[in-house]
This record gives sequence, structure tokens and C-alpha cells, in this order.
Amino acid sequence: MRHARVIFFFIFILSTASFSKVKTVTYKSQDGLLITADLYLTHKPNAPFIILFHQAGWSRGEYKEIAPKLNKLGYNSMAVDLRSGGKVNGVINQTHKLAIEQKKGTNYLDAIQDIVASIEYAKKNYAKGKLIIWGSSYSSALVLVVGSKHKKDVDGILSFSPGEYFEKSGKTKTYITDNAKNITQPVFITSAKREYSNWKNIFAAIPSKDKSYFIPKSDGNHGSRVLWSKFDYSKEYWAAVKSFLNKNFSTK
Repeated sequence: MRHARVIFFFIFILSTASFSKVKTVTYKSQDGLLITADLYLTHKPNAPFIILFHQAGWSRGEYKEIAPKLNKLGYNSMAVDLRSGGKVNGVINQTHKLAIEQKKGTNYLDAIQDIVASIEYAKKNYAKGKLIIWGSSYSSALVLVVGSKHKKDVDGILSFSPGEYFEKSGKTKTYITDNAKNITQPVFITSAKREYSNWKNIFAAIPSKDKSYFIPKSDGNHGSRVLWSKFDYSKEYWAAVKSFLNKNFSTK
């Protein structure tokens, strides 16, 4: 019986490891800055590929728990350190660190080039099927902009807590809404309940026939953290995400 327990334990460890194996990679942004990202590859290259971008002050560590769950749903993914960020879940944002050292811009809009470079890198090396971009907070607004301008490369968009965040950076009050008018891909938007007013006009402007949104019954939270299992409301958010992905990017 003891030997059986030991064997079962090692089988459990190996099966868990197969879903949590992470490979850290680096590649250049459009201005030459080295970007750091974590690859979560458990499926064939033609499986849908999701690029995950974090919220303000954070890092790719925002997706330490989320990315393996996406693997289990049938998706490959890559969690990226954008130059505007910091640290979360014990993971330091290496792209931000280098940008500071090299005295490069680290405001929100500076990160657009990192998002575009990440799409190009993923398509060249790993993503041979549908490619989806996923943003949190400030990056959730930026993926709407990038998605509207790169329709040939981006097949879908998930946006967690978008808003018109860039007026102080010189953009108009309707910068995101204006770009949203050009989105034709499937789009999913969600946020904390109180944040709905931040993006309702953005959602309304999107002409895509395959757009959907989710407002939680609970108060919810800001950004992709809503999917962390420590929050009771994560289940209702996950149900909405799965519904969107299954409808538009089924892995079955």
C-alpha cells in the first residue's frame, strides 16, 4: 500500500507539472528594448494562442494562475512583461527594469510597441492557429487599439476593465472609443460592476457581430485578477470567459 501511495504521488506531480511548465523567453520591441515573457505551451502550434498583458504597476506574474488554466482549456498562451509595470505575485517586471536602466519611456502608450512586437514574435515562432490578445486595466484599452489596427494578425480580443485612460498622455477623451469603431473581430469586455460606465460607450461603438460583455452579480474587481481563485466571484467570471472562448475559438 505504501508503494502504491508513493507511485500515485509521483504520477500526480508529473501530471501537474505537464500543465505548469513555463519557459521564459526574450525578444526585441520595436525600439530595440528586450521584452521578457513566459510561454505556456502544452498544445500543438495550431491550437488557439492567447497573449496575456498585465495591468498598471504589475508584471507577467498576474497570469501565474490564469495561464495554466487556459492550457487546460486547450489554449497555448504567453504572459508578457510590458515596459509600463512593476511587480506582482513575486514576479518582477524585467522589461520595465530594463527600460528604466536604458532610460526609455515607460508610460502606458509606450507599451503599444511591446504589444505589437509580442504579436509579431508569437506569430513567427509559436502561433500557427488563431491568435487572441488579452489585456488588463490600461493594457485592456491598448489591446482594443492594437486589435483595431492589426486585423490580419489578431483574431480575437479580451479586455478586462478598459477605459479612456490616456487623455493625460495627449490623446482625446474618446481615443479608445474611436479606435473601437474599427474592431470587427470577436471581442469580450468585463470589469468590476462599478466600472461598467467606464466602457459602455466603448462597447457600443464596436461594430463586431461577435461581441459580448459580462457584468458580475457581485462587486467584482479591476483587471484580470478577477480570475484568481482566491476570490469567490472568480467562478462567474471564468464561466463568462469560457463561454466567449468556446463560442468563437473552440478547441474541440
